[in-house]
Formats: sequence, C-alpha cells, structure tokens
Amino acid sequence: MDNQIHRNMAEVMRDEMVMKEKIHSILKEDPKTIPEIASILKHPSAETILWVMAMWRYGFLEEVGKPNDEGYYKYRPVE
Repeated sequence: MDNQIHRNMAEVMRDEMVMKEKIHSILKEDPKTIPEIASILKHPSAETILWVMAMWRYGFLEEVGKPNDEGYYKYRPVE
C-alpha cells in the first residue's frame, strides 16, 4: 500500500466514524497490524494509522503482544 496521504486531512478524519465500524469488524476475527488493516480496507497505511490510533487512544482497540520484525503491533477490539 502507498503510505502517502493523498486526501486532505479533514477528509480523512471525516471518514473516521465509517472506518471505525469497518476496522472493528475486521479485527473481530483476529488481531492485525496497521498495514494488514490498510490492505483489507484498500486505503493507504498513512490514513489507516490515523483511524487506528484514534480508536486506540479512546480505548476501542488495544495492542496485542510485542511488535513484529517491522515494528508493527497487532490490534484487537477491547472487550
């Protein structure tokens, strides 16, 4: 996935509520990294990280285990 944000930041954040539900449903099956989530959503990792970090900050997601070899944590929904 391309890691550049091609859209205005306001546009990306406007999508947050829609993406929150999609990300939550993706992670119900099993924990995934941000690049894995971005690939499934077909959105750039740079946009996906904004949505995932917002969900993590507000307690909707949690990190699982240690980071992988590339430095990415896996995330899962908080029960």
